[in-house]
Amino acid sequence: MTEQDLRKRTKQFALRVIKLVSALPKSQTGKVVGNQLLRAGTSVGANYRAACRARSQADFISKLGVVLEEADESLYWMELIVESNLFPEKRMDSIMQEANELVSIFSASLKTAKRNK
Repeated sequence: MTEQDLRKRTKQFALRVIKLVSALPKSQTGKVVGNQLLRAGTSVGANYRAACRARSQADFISKLGVVLEEADESLYWMELIVESNLFPEKRMDSIMQEANELVSIFSASLKTAKRNK
């Protein structure tokens, strides 16, 4: 997977998160959890772009670590949405799978970058 592929994939993830959050109930819980997911989910792509512009290997590793944290946090908020019955689990399967895959990709990338440092 190329840098461009990941840029596109993380942007598509952000767009899916935006749509999901827009569909959550307008209750206090829906708003709070939705805002948290919105922040984390949209920052995955933004922070990946920043990592691609890193000035050094150490800077890249640091920024990629943030990408991994935000992807994992997104998954956490999605799990809460499902477990609190804010949104049907069946409709969350695909986006949660994508979040899991992004976590795996960035985890492996971070390990490789640290090994090659």
